[in-house]
Amino acid sequence: MTQFEIAGRKIGPDHPPFVIAEVGINHEGEFAKAIQMVDAAVAAGAEVVKFQCHITEKEMIPTDMKPGEISAERLWDIIKRCELTEDEERRVQAHCAEKGIMYLSTPFSREAADRLNDMGVPAFKIGSGECNNIPLLQHIAAMGKPMILSTGMNDLDSVRRSVAAIREYDVPLALLHCTSMYPTPYDKVRLGGVTDLREAFPGLPVGLSDHSLHIWTCLGAVALGASVLEKHFTVSRAWPGPDTPISIEPDELRDLVAGSRAVWEARGGKKTRLEDEQPVIDFAYATVVSVAPIKAGEIFTKGNIWVKRPGVGPIPADRLDDILGRTARRDVAADTHLTPEDIA
Repeated sequence: MTQFEIAGRKIGPDHPPFVIAEVGINHEGEFAKAIQMVDAAVAAGAEVVKFQCHITEKEMIPTDMKPGEISAERLWDIIKRCELTEDEERRVQAHCAEKGIMYLSTPFSREAADRLNDMGVPAFKIGSGECNNIPLLQHIAAMGKPMILSTGMNDLDSVRRSVAAIREYDVPLALLHCTSMYPTPYDKVRLGGVTDLREAFPGLPVGLSDHSLHIWTCLGAVALGASVLEKHFTVSRAWPGPDTPISIEPDELRDLVAGSRAVWEARGGKKTRLEDEQPVIDFAYATVVSVAPIKAGEIFTKGNIWVKRPGVGPIPADRLDDILGRTARRDVAADTHLTPEDIA
């Protein structure tokens, strides 16, 4: 399997990158903001927008833990505040369908996965925190839908175990390299991880779920073979929310969609001369020409022949040394392309 489809969209190295605009919980639990996010993603030319499906009591036990530098607020309070109800999620999904953009969501519990499956999502995007959660991966894989798995905080051995568990259910699978730092410094992105995944799992499409600032590393990942790109997305980084500081805005999303396709079209190929370059060759190359009048019997020297554009003469510039010291067969006017017939 080198490619698969999600709702008719082919994903793999022979197709443009599948760019996921991850709203996540940037809506802060406000339905109106969630709708605004969808509209902004559509206007930016995105083809898929992704949310997170949180049922707090089902994914964690009560805790006072805080998510490190991401926020000083308790993790429980963040997730609880950012929940959408099932009715709201269905309404967001319906709005996506109306606007012609694919709706995806990441489950963080088996109950959330069941909800999304009942909603008829075409695929499951699995976050890095669940990459080694084998019971949940198996529960989701059993639903028989394509899966996109982020692999942050996991090495190749851990990823192999997760892939093996998912493959028992014979579902399409893509793997995303990821660094779970918010934001990720550029020297910690490690785009070589995209290459590692491609080489370790040659039958699977790979990609990048990126938490660095801007879109640059995503463009680099495409050049290395990334078929899927995921970036946090918001209408404005001035909005509150734990993920908004690392999120891209609509103009950046538009650039990511266009730029990733441009890099995808540009990659590959060989260092050869294209037939399409011939018009430029004709005016840009130099060929051997006379730079002074030459009489029949005269010796060709650098004083009477040299190389000039346009390159439409029959003797290319790199043949100059072959002509020097030889004799003119006939008279040659100045500023004339030299021909083999001019040479005795």
